[in-house]
Amino acid sequence: MPTRTVTIASSVGLHARPAALFVQAASATGLDVEIARPGDDPVDATSILGVMALGAKHGEEVVLSADGDGADEALDSLVELLSTDLDAE
Repeated sequence: MPTRTVTIASSVGLHARPAALFVQAASATGLDVEIARPGDDPVDATSILGVMALGAKHGEEVVLSADGDGADEALDSLVELLSTDLDAE
């Protein structure tokens, strides 16, 4: 299962709007995608409650993993999303 590590760029971390945008993008992949803080148990990246419960803050790293056809491409797009300040409009 491919994985990627990315630093959260959004100033509020994975909370509210950034979390919702990330969950929508993870859901759109159609794959089993998980997100975790390094060393913690992963949560379903398509669950807004799970993602917000991580409490990932600005500047912290998270680990993404996906399973299925196109997992590498899906993870690359999710990394790009999290590397952007999703609070800026």
